[in-house]
Amino acid sequence: MSTFSFPVKERLSLKALPFNGWTLGVGAIALLIACPVLFVLSNLFTDSSEIWSHLAATVLKDYVVNSLWLMFGVGIGVLVLGTSTAWLVTVCRFWGSGWFEWLLLLPLAAPAYLLAYVYTDILDYFGPVQRFLRNLFGWTSIQDYWFPSVRSLPGAIAMLVIVLYPYVYLLARVAFLEQCTCTLEASRTLGCNPWQSFFKVALPLARPSLTAGLALALMETLNDLGTVEYFGVPTFTTGIYRTWLGMRERNAAAQLAAVLLLFILTLIVLERVSRRQARYYQGTGDSKPLQPYTLKGWRASLAIIVCSIPVLLGFVIPSGFLLDMTLTHLNRSFTSSFWQLARHSFILASITAFLGVVIALIMAYGQRLQNNWAMGTAVRIASMGYAVPGSVIAVGVLIPMGNFDNTVDQWMRSTFNISTGLLLSGTITALIFAYLVRFLAVSFHTVESSLGKIKPSLDEASRSLGQTPTKTLIKIHAPLMGGGLLTAVMLIFVDVMKELPATLVIRPFNFDTLAIRVYQYASDERLTEAAAPALAIILVGLLPVLFLSYRIARSRAW
Repeated sequence: MSTFSFPVKERLSLKALPFNGWTLGVGAIALLIACPVLFVLSNLFTDSSEIWSHLAATVLKDYVVNSLWLMFGVGIGVLVLGTSTAWLVTVCRFWGSGWFEWLLLLPLAAPAYLLAYVYTDILDYFGPVQRFLRNLFGWTSIQDYWFPSVRSLPGAIAMLVIVLYPYVYLLARVAFLEQCTCTLEASRTLGCNPWQSFFKVALPLARPSLTAGLALALMETLNDLGTVEYFGVPTFTTGIYRTWLGMRERNAAAQLAAVLLLFILTLIVLERVSRRQARYYQGTGDSKPLQPYTLKGWRASLAIIVCSIPVLLGFVIPSGFLLDMTLTHLNRSFTSSFWQLARHSFILASITAFLGVVIALIMAYGQRLQNNWAMGTAVRIASMGYAVPGSVIAVGVLIPMGNFDNTVDQWMRSTFNISTGLLLSGTITALIFAYLVRFLAVSFHTVESSLGKIKPSLDEASRSLGQTPTKTLIKIHAPLMGGGLLTAVMLIFVDVMKELPATLVIRPFNFDTLAIRVYQYASDERLTEAAAPALAIILVGLLPVLFLSYRIARSRAW
């Protein structure tokens, strides 16, 4: 009997040597991606007593307090809303429950800053809501009644909760779908009602997924700029932006970015420590679907209301408002400026998505070939960017690139009397690099998951036929990973279209995107001009939402 075996030389290069070409390549990627983060962290060790004394005496306290309150409020909100809606549509049956399974994902398509602009226009003194109340009750001025201000810290929390709860909802629903039915049925036979089964069995088993969703939501909260800036809530992100562009203090901005990065690292460490001693195991014997609870009467009505409110507030009302404003002022919506902005956004998103998928494919395949400590460390470093806010990445990208440009320009002037100008900083190259640092993790995890479904026997068969690892990747794996690669492209494309903080700081002069123009128009209270670009961002954001809902529904059918 004959068996397949690799040549001795190839076996050594792939298995025995810890540093081969793939490991070095992924290591180089990891080092490049980590440079902005390492630069920001290095500012913690610089002499900045004057900067910190000024910040501590003026705005630092507000940055810390508001950021903490924002994280606390958003964390509670997304956990309650995401977990409750996921449980209702997964294990309960009521009118419209099948539709709500994917409708509840729709708010994920709209960035929080778009909702901030829309609801400010709707709820302000001259907005339709307060005008209706004044006409209804005969009020004539603001002294006649009290109305909560949307431009406040609670308003910012509400906007972020409405947009970010799908992170928890998505992971919680998948966790509930994958839970062993015999465990939940055992709780029923022991006399637990639906609420007791939820709190005592389903919720503890879903804790890892809930924690992961909460961490993603809090990271996005700290990354937000448009909402808190528009509502006048000073946070670390707004402080970095104001210090960089308003005060022209790069060192102070770098110091604030370093503190914000410590916030993120602390959040990650706490999440890991909180479940370090915990273990979550489930049986695998019974895979039949759980018999759902049928809700009737007031219970069904309450479930419909609970599931309808986030969909209406997070997608239907803002999208309808923007669509109506766009169609009403059609001559001011789709101008030549709009199409130029759309082209800029499309170019940036397309290039970043292509490069992100290629790099992620190299990383994932390198890890498949060389699953050792060196490769694992490099992959973890390269995929940590999603935890870093865009404003921090912007500081970590622009300052080193600016120093490099100045050094090269001075040397060229002194040597050849030639000015090179800006080679890297303030260019599309710098912006795309920042996008890759921020969103490479999204692409990598998607590609890694898709590649992991391919059996190793295909690698062995391809190598036995004389194919190199690179040819095996191109000819065998890439075609089989079509769906995963498309998903990765789609996710990065949409994330780049919506990204505001990094784009606002790094973009070249006179190179605006749809997100930048929406921010500028809304800041000038020109929501009519901002409606069409905002609506375009939401429509693009629908692509991954609909795709995710289709994949989840398909997995449940199986």
